[in-house]
Amino acid sequence: YVMTNDLTTAMKCAEGLEFGTIGINDTVPATPQLPFGGVKESGIGREGSKYGIEEFLETKYLCMGGV
Repeated sequence: YVMTNDLTTAMKCAEGLEFGTIGINDTVPATPQLPFGGVKESGIGREGSKYGIEEFLETKYLCMGGV
């Protein structure tokens, strides 16, 4: 959690911290609509929201001509 009135300080902290969830002037930043998960070796990806399903999907490019 980062408590500050300075937006520049808040953004520097958010950019510098390697956490999956960062609360700025908020002690409960997690809700069911937001992604949740660790960073590096502390998690297995994201869960919750649209980002959770993306862990199980594989992007595929399909180009069809003359159909």
